[in-house]
Amino acid sequence: MSDTDYQENEAEGAPGPLLIGISSRALFDLDSTHKIYEEQGLEAYMAYQREREDEILQPGVAFNLVKKLLHLNQDGMDHPGVEVILLSRNSADTGLRIFNSIEHYGLDVQRAVFTNGASPSQYIEPSGVQLFLSANEDDVRRVLMAGYAAATILPSATRENHSSQLRLAFDGDAVIFSDEAERVYKEQGLAAFSDSERRAASQPLAAGPFKRVLEGIQRIQSAYPVEENPIRTALITARSAPAHKRVILTLRAWGIRVDEALFLGGRQKAPFLRAFGADIFFDDQQMHCSIASKEVATGHVPHGVANEP
Repeated sequence: MSDTDYQENEAEGAPGPLLIGISSRALFDLDSTHKIYEEQGLEAYMAYQREREDEILQPGVAFNLVKKLLHLNQDGMDHPGVEVILLSRNSADTGLRIFNSIEHYGLDVQRAVFTNGASPSQYIEPSGVQLFLSANEDDVRRVLMAGYAAATILPSATRENHSSQLRLAFDGDAVIFSDEAERVYKEQGLAAFSDSERRAASQPLAAGPFKRVLEGIQRIQSAYPVEENPIRTALITARSAPAHKRVILTLRAWGIRVDEALFLGGRQKAPFLRAFGADIFFDDQQMHCSIASKEVATGHVPHGVANEP
């Protein structure tokens, strides 16, 4: 999928609710049941789920994110809102336990796709999903290749952000933006990257997979005063001066506002994510994600040059 395709996809849809697709393993803690599937097979897994369908599942890594997103629909403000759609490899039969748990926690999730072991990626487009969160990296890669934002939710020892404010943190290159600048860095080194970004400072970067997600978030944010907003966003990037300028001018050209921008010059992101209080962080580099997941819920975006063989 080319970065130009991300820009074209972004331009097609009319403004509407921010549509989030989520897998059952991202929403709930299904590690033990998934282990049964891996070690004992499908029949044993199905029997296990049926026997325990009235037992409520514990929240998963992305549970608090979903809870805060859906809470935005309850404040009576005039904004497009959020819809969460369950996209699960379970069957409808084994998925009953998942819906029982959704009902128990009072989550307003009404639509679901159960594929009985098949990848749900083919249903992203007809569902209208703009962001897909899953514990299955293969499904995530398929969705990214189709031109939509997606992230693999990593196992996380997370500290729950008890604030009612939703705090979202994003890496820049290969996430919000294309990987065009990161390719220069990987192939030619830091000096060439800095020189290239300085010369191209006035040329907006191409869109990455999460540009459309940021636009959907901003449509919700715009219904509230800046100083009393239920959503706060942060760009947390390894870039530093002079490479910061192109990022700022790109966001300005797109008409997208981020509340905080941290240009860390290669320093570890985890302490800054903890200080920001991120409910989730999205990054394309596995190493950054592994470290960040020890502090906050983290989604790996397997897109761009850092994820090529």
